[in-house]
This record gives sequence, structure tokens and C-alpha cells, in this order.
Amino acid sequence: MLGDSLTAGYGVAADEAYPALLQARHPELEIRNAGVSGATSTGILENLDWNLTPEVKFVFLAIGANDGLRGLDLSETEKNIDAILAACARKNASAALAGMKIPPNYGTDYAARFAAMYPAAARRHGVPLMPFLLDGVAGIPAMNIEDGIHPNSEGHRRIADAAERFLKEVGWLR
Repeated sequence: MLGDSLTAGYGVAADEAYPALLQARHPELEIRNAGVSGATSTGILENLDWNLTPEVKFVFLAIGANDGLRGLDLSETEKNIDAILAACARKNASAALAGMKIPPNYGTDYAARFAAMYPAAARRHGVPLMPFLLDGVAGIPAMNIEDGIHPNSEGHRRIADAAERFLKEVGWLR
């Protein structure tokens, strides 16, 4: 599980983050939480060799939220997502991409272009796409910690449920 604070579990106990919940549900697998709070797509790409070790067979990529919240150049974010997915293919690690959306703080055009990056990248690389990692969590106060951005333990359970359904659909989980 490669991502930013949403994957790392910022604001909740380590065993409440969605990767840990999936690990508990699927003890036959080794699910590694490679989430880094505050990371942008550039940071994830820079540390990819450290995460994409030979034993990694599957990569669930959930990045870009910090890029969007900081208003970074979307062409750079898109290049980084492409580079990560290409590296996974080169290392024979199957990849799946989780889509992300952002509020329209930088304008509706930026938010729309941001959301469109994910299905476009999934098509280019032929990888499965989970349309929106935070579906049913984003913008719902009862699902987030006080900052209104990061999921609380209930939000992580909802993400784990959705991710589990998605990963079963693509054949990664039974």
C-alpha cells in the first residue's frame, strides 16, 4: 500500500489504518503500509526503490492528495504517477491505482483536471482503477478527524471495506 498520510493513517493508531485492517482480514498475505504523511507524488517517486523491493508483487497506489491540496503543477503529478506505474511494470509488480479528488480551492478547472488524471493514467498503463479512495468518507465529519481531511478509525474501516471489495474484483484478494 503505497501512499501519503491517507494510507499511513495520520491521526489514528497504526492498527486502525486501512492497510492494517486489510492485513488483519487477510493474514495469509503480507501487506506493507508504505504510506508517508505529507508526501507528494515527487517524494513517493524519489523513494520508490526503497519501497519497490523484489518481494513486492502488488502495489496499491494512492497518491496525489498533497499535490492537489498544495496546488502543484498537475503535469508533474501526472508524470510522477506514470513513472511509478511504469516502474512497477518493470519490476513485475502488478499495480492498481486509487483515484483522488480535491475540493475546488484552486478552481473547478484544476479540481476537474486533478480528478481526470487517475482514470487517464490507469488507461495508459492498463491498471485497475478504484475511482475514489475516499468515497463515502471525504467531506463527512463523522468519518474524519478534527482537521476534516484525514479519516478517523471509522473512515479507515470504510476505506478498508471499499478497498477490499475492489481488490477482490481485480483478483488480488479472495
